[in-house]
Amino acid sequence: MVQILSLRATVEGIEVEESALRLLSDIGTRTTLRYAVQMLTPARIVAETSGRTAITEEDVKDVDALFLDGKASGKMLAKSEGYMS
Repeated sequence: MVQILSLRATVEGIEVEESALRLLSDIGTRTTLRYAVQMLTPARIVAETSGRTAITEEDVKDVDALFLDGKASGKMLAKSEGYMS
């Protein structure tokens, strides 16, 4: 999965540190590859906002804390009282 994420980042012109790629891969394993790939853009924005050109592991953690993957979002909605009943 690291190779796929690295290739996608290269195609999109995004610099990613190796530790950040490993973390994205772990997240992709826990959730989906699509979610991990979709995290690249907001993580790049976080890095640029911090004055860096490369995504760090900390950027990925920040973005992962802000967003939910589809499965987690569905579970949260299912638990919401009255929302899906």
